[in-house]
Amino acid sequence: MKKRILIVDDDSMNLARTKIILGKNYDVLLAGSGIEALAKLEEEQVDMVLLDIDMPEMNGIETFERMKQFAADVPVIFLTASGLEEDVHNAIEMGAVNYLKKPFRPQELLKRVSQELEKT
Repeated sequence: MKKRILIVDDDSMNLARTKIILGKNYDVLLAGSGIEALAKLEEEQVDMVLLDIDMPEMNGIETFERMKQFAADVPVIFLTASGLEEDVHNAIEMGAVNYLKKPFRPQELLKRVSQELEKT
């Protein structure tokens, strides 16, 4: 059975691109906001979350904090366009397993995802 990955990003182009990259190897779920992501996490079993940091309404950091209340064992890789070291540092400190700066190369995304899933 394929591992299931939830991709969370407010940009539909980023969602589509990431789904294309990962869709051959993984079962991919999409969420366009932190609120939608939390709802899917309560309904679905997922093996990993790829989480955008900079989103309206509820950013990735806040989504991650809420997610940890009921899905603490699901590894999270943050995706960030900002590249602000503070954001990345905070995410790792909170328990994210890794991060990728957008735009990322498809090979780099596949490599990071497979490396982290091998640990679980």
